[in-house]
Amino acid sequence: MLADLVWLNAVIATELIQITENSSSILRKSAPPASCLAEHHALRETALAMAEKYRPGTMLARHLGEHQ
Repeated sequence: MLADLVWLNAVIATELIQITENSSSILRKSAPPASCLAEHHALRETALAMAEKYRPGTMLARHLGEHQ
């Protein structure tokens, strides 16, 4: 059960990062600063590593690759 919660939290975290980037783009009417994008990428990679550790082979990596 704990592994399921870690995986689900990693999915939620990656989606929230994307929502934050999208909201920032809308409010700024331009892309978020490069420094933010780099930090978000690193956070996504960390969350993905956690998710893959507890449930390897899901669609999460492919889905994250499709995020803008």
